[in-house]
Amino acid sequence: MRRQLAVPLVSSALGGIVAAVVVLLAHPFGLTTHRRVLVAPTGGRAFASLTSAPTTTAAAIYASDAQGVVSVRASSEPAAGEGQLGGEPGAARIDTGSGIVLNASGEILTNDHVVDGAGSITVSLDGSSSHRRRATVVGASRSLDLAVLQIDPSGANLHPLRLADSATVQVGEPAYAIGNPFGLNWTLTTGIISALNRQIKAPDGSPISHVLQTDAALNPGNSGGPLINSAGSVIGVNSQIASASSSATGQAGSNGLGFAISSDTVKAYLKSLAVKV
Repeated sequence: MRRQLAVPLVSSALGGIVAAVVVLLAHPFGLTTHRRVLVAPTGGRAFASLTSAPTTTAAAIYASDAQGVVSVRASSEPAAGEGQLGGEPGAARIDTGSGIVLNASGEILTNDHVVDGAGSITVSLDGSSSHRRRATVVGASRSLDLAVLQIDPSGANLHPLRLADSATVQVGEPAYAIGNPFGLNWTLTTGIISALNRQIKAPDGSPISHVLQTDAALNPGNSGGPLINSAGSVIGVNSQIASASSSATGQAGSNGLGFAISSDTVKAYLKSLAVKV
């Protein structure tokens, strides 16, 4: 997630009276996190145990799905001369995001902007920096802002998440997001589906259609994580936000306008890669 991206400003008049400046981030979670310590949940267990109770509450959604969400860390060496002062080399750029376990073979879905240009990618399954596994990109689409990573699944006890049919989603339905905002691993936020069929721009400028809008809080680090329905199935990949302000550190925060690439778009892309889900 890249903190140093230049972000365009878009002005819009509301009701012909009040002008509001809206920052629409092309890949707003692409913000760098420096010296961030990954924090695992306390109590010796990374996640709650799976239960047989119906997944109708936020607690049940978290218990059933958190194990299928990973944190992604992408490291890129600076370009020649970048960040140099007095001949000293610049620091490597560290981007952080989230990912969705697709299958027991170790394939993981995330956003392309999380891993684009990275020389080294690692995935953490349990929140521990000492348990990171190296990942390689096996498929990427800048025009869809999607990428598939591969890790060694040996001994990982992976927990794949199910992709739902996003065409059946309706405005007002509950929505749950699990991800790693600001490096705070496996954070759950809740809301509703607030609009359907939005269109956003991919990193290469291509339009992405059939996007879901949600008011569940999304922040830098949520990119690539799942938007989940009340049945515990993935209906979208959290990818962008619109924000009217940014913090002192230059990172835009959630304003209740988040956008997720629909699961139907994801399924079509995975089919083109012959990825089994």
